Amino acid sequence: MRVDAHHHMWDLAVREMEWLATPDVADTLNRTFTLDDLAPLAGAAGVDASVLVQTITIPEETPEFLALAEESRLVQAVTGWTDLTAPDVADTLAALKEGHGGRWLKGIRHLVQGESDPEWLIRDDVLRGLKAVGEAGLLYELLTYPHQLPAAIRAAAELPGTSFVLDHCSKPPITTGELEPWETRLRALAALPNVTCKLSGLVTEASKDWTVADLRPYVEVVLDAFGPDRLMFGSDWPVCLLRATYAEVVEAAEELVEGLSEAERAAVFGGTAARVYGITPGL
Repeated sequence: MRVDAHHHMWDLAVREMEWLATPDVADTLNRTFTLDDLAPLAGAAGVDASVLVQTITIPEETPEFLALAEESRLVQAVTGWTDLTAPDVADTLAALKEGHGGRWLKGIRHLVQGESDPEWLIRDDVLRGLKAVGEAGLLYELLTYPHQLPAAIRAAAELPGTSFVLDHCSKPPITTGELEPWETRLRALAALPNVTCKLSGLVTEASKDWTVADLRPYVEVVLDAFGPDRLMFGSDWPVCLLRATYAEVVEAAEELVEGLSEAERAAVFGGTAARVYGITPGL
């Protein structure tokens, strides 16, 4: 089974999203992207199941995604959003799990990359929310820049009962070719057993004329730090379209892990995600 562990969708007929209208992304992304757009791309890449990930910090999106998963054979897991700092966060998570399509809710994410406080993840109210996520049987996806990794390390260390997934390898500075301090921080996070990582979102951190060689030093670090059994492929579609087509992202990932064994490649392209997100073949 091949799994795309990270993609998005949005319908501008339902709501406008301000970030899509910014000049650097508007020409490519400021339109509706649906399952009908994704399905043929995923099918051509041999993808059997996918993880649909939140895009905005409003409570309405998560139930919409859960309803979509209930009707879809492709979307087998949803990472939603809720206010981690709310006093009733545990009740909100319970209601989402018990609501329509709630069986597909597997994780929660917040756009930490947009928080000005580099220690947002270790605020007392946030840690309480992260603990509630783990107690609800859900994982938490870390969307961070490298300077926010120290807080991510502390949060994951303080909450061993919560499973964390690092999105986009924490967005390393691929355009500059620098590895530090990203590498040291990423390895410290990877040393924690309750953290896994997505091989996703790298092309949009690279220049417009990127090559696989540009990505390779970063992927080698991630592979060495996490290992194939804690690494999972994600397309980051449609955001990836800023730099590459869906097929090109898949092909790049395949080339980057071609030196692994067949079993290790199977883990990266499906096994790890199936285990982490509880995806069962054939459902």
